[in-house]
Amino acid sequence: MANEAPKVARLATETVSTAQPMPEATTATAARMMPGFAGLTGTAGTAGMQTAMEQAGKAAQDFAEFSRGNAEIMAQVAQTWMTGTQDISRQAFSFAQALTEHALEGARALSGVKSLKEAADIQTTYARGAMDKVMSETAKIQEASFRLAEQVSGPVSQRVSIAMERMGKPLAA
Repeated sequence: MANEAPKVARLATETVSTAQPMPEATTATAARMMPGFAGLTGTAGTAGMQTAMEQAGKAAQDFAEFSRGNAEIMAQVAQTWMTGTQDISRQAFSFAQALTEHALEGARALSGVKSLKEAADIQTTYARGAMDKVMSETAKIQEASFRLAEQVSGPVSQRVSIAMERMGKPLAA
């Protein structure tokens, strides 16, 4: 580790002393992205190189922080998604169980009928009840699904907005 600092300093000195003029297009692009880079036109000076390296380091640090924020949001979204889908699955299972019990009640009632009219009345009553349960529970599950989608998409949309804002700014800003 102790030998690394002199080696880095030697490499930096060699790089600065052997630097060639940058092509015009590269210089213009670099100057636009990092304003401090403008001093590096022609042959690179030590102060200009140091400024450019500091700006590149700051940009890398900003990128790392932004990436860490993205990872945290994705972990939060994954947790929210898992919890939400478990809740919706429980609701669906409970609904299926209730519908099965309703069907068994209908079958029990039909087993004791004495006439065809009585069977038709029982069947109509239980079919209507089953349809009401299906409509009611489907609406509840659909509402829970929409709420989950909103909970998951909200943080992701915020990160996308932040990324778009950052894309519009120069790296050194």
